[in-house]
Amino acid sequence: MLGGGASGGTLSRADWSPRGVFGFNSHDSRSRPFNLLRSQVLKIMQNNNWRIVGVTSATPNVGKSFVASNLAASLSRIPSIHTLLFDFDLRRGSIAKTFEIEEGFGIESFLLGKINSLGDAAREVADTRMTIFPAFTTEHSSAELLAGSRMRTLVQAMKNLPDNMVCICDLPPAFANDDSAIVLREIDAFIFVVEEGKNTVKQVRDAIDLLQPTPCLGTVLNRYRGGFGGDDYGFGYGTNRGYEAYYS
Repeated sequence: MLGGGASGGTLSRADWSPRGVFGFNSHDSRSRPFNLLRSQVLKIMQNNNWRIVGVTSATPNVGKSFVASNLAASLSRIPSIHTLLFDFDLRRGSIAKTFEIEEGFGIESFLLGKINSLGDAAREVADTRMTIFPAFTTEHSSAELLAGSRMRTLVQAMKNLPDNMVCICDLPPAFANDDSAIVLREIDAFIFVVEEGKNTVKQVRDAIDLLQPTPCLGTVLNRYRGGFGGDDYGFGYGTNRGYEAYYS
């Protein structure tokens, strides 16, 4: 049902760093926080026998899609793993734009019954071990699609994937609607993205409470001003200067 991307097409490998995707390039020092994140994520997933992890936030525009895309790209560099990146933000999906995917069949096409195999919506990234399942705008209710029987069939197919496959799901913000809560009832765990200076402690606590009982694998602090790189992609792992020679 999911396939390897042959039906949906293959994306030529491009330099997506201008769009904020650094995880494919191990020589780019901006990939460092995602390499550190992937090790922690994989360890927790393997210890709990988890296969499907969502990425969400309390509010929009704090970097959840940025984190999901880079985590998936970084995971795809591990030889023993094939990474599947799903865009379940059916209202404001951005994965297709980030990876310059032309509009066509997407996850919403399967949920609407327009295609019977999600493989028709898969885009395999050439020369990598990563497959992208984008979403495109639809006039149908996103909550109804995500709560439907086809979504449950899709999640079950994800759970039945071979052991060497990991699913990263870009989810809507927790407070945007109940879309994230609906998806998180079906998947294993989630990562919570927080932006320094934008999200309050109350927002974080209330959002995580709202998404229970699904386990929160951990939080990512985005745009930490005292942290990595001194730019908009900081995660609080220290300054970038001492690592330039290591990554060159």
